[in-house]
Amino acid sequence: MNKMFFAVSALVLACAATPALAQDSDAPADLTVSGSATVVSDYRFRGVSQTDKRFAVQGGLTVSHASGLYGSVWGSSIDDYVANGSDQEIDFVLGYSRTVGAATFDVGVLYYYYPGSGGVNSDFVEPYASVKGELGPVSAKVGVAYAPKQHALSWRHNRDDNTYVYGELSGSVPNTPISVTAHVGESFGRSFLTGGLKNYTDWSLNASYTWNQLSFGVTYVDTDIKKTDSPDAPGFFTNGNRFLAKGGVYGTVSVAF
Repeated sequence: MNKMFFAVSALVLACAATPALAQDSDAPADLTVSGSATVVSDYRFRGVSQTDKRFAVQGGLTVSHASGLYGSVWGSSIDDYVANGSDQEIDFVLGYSRTVGAATFDVGVLYYYYPGSGGVNSDFVEPYASVKGELGPVSAKVGVAYAPKQHALSWRHNRDDNTYVYGELSGSVPNTPISVTAHVGESFGRSFLTGGLKNYTDWSLNASYTWNQLSFGVTYVDTDIKKTDSPDAPGFFTNGNRFLAKGGVYGTVSVAF
């Protein structure tokens, strides 16, 4: 119950704050405020379920400046195995985006915050960079996120860094409000984020339908992790009898403001 209370509270606050800021006539003309509220049937982080394959409530708020600077906060309910009893993930982002010719470059830093984790240092920082461009009828994106050595990523008392590289292709189905995105990523580093594995691959295929401010999505996600990989990693690959990295389908309903 606490999990749902905090998640719903964060979602309501994000939804309430966004339109109020967007409609404020005193807001600088070079600032843009946007927000979203989402319900997902399973929250996956790089292919691994953060909600024991159950639904999550999520909300986000972003403030962007005409210069390319932006800041955002995003939150999701999670299961308590992720961060030593915490039932929330809150991400704080500060970044800069700029379009040069046909390419859009994006760099920034993301801070993962897990309140209520029982005094355990579960928070970590992850700088990121990406570039996106058009390839005929589709857009392509490649990116990297690098988490330097820090306490929250320790594995068996050994600190290690973590690198995530990924690529995406996305496009719209002609004459329809449907878009499709294919994603593949690779995680490197024997840290908590890889469950002590040297590396693993995740991939997904998403189809979404947009109607006004509403979006409905269906995603298939999978990894090359085997259930026998790192069996002593409770809270990452397994939770009881549930294999958290197993392929599956989840749905999304989102509203944008």
